[in-house]
Amino acid sequence: MILELADIRIQSGREAEFEEAAKRGLDMVLSKAKGFQKYEVRRSIESPERYMLLIHWDTLEDHTVGFRTSPAYAQWRDIVGPYFAQAPFVEHFEFCAGS
Repeated sequence: MILELADIRIQSGREAEFEEAAKRGLDMVLSKAKGFQKYEVRRSIESPERYMLLIHWDTLEDHTVGFRTSPAYAQWRDIVGPYFAQAPFVEHFEFCAGS
């Protein structure tokens, strides 16, 4: 399993709109992608315009090739992209330790 972490900065004052759009896009588009397992969205307490989107994928390629090269990626960006203050920073992580 791979964890995608997207650090997202939203235009100030549009947080509620983004949260609604992100949930809609995640549930309607992204959750149907091959290899998608689950997601979580977290908002920063200190910087309310900053979000962390955590998505669990079966494999790295399910995200970087399967989803990113599909028409669903454009749909996702059309839904959430208008709220971005800048391009999200995305990294992928593999499990090392934990319970």
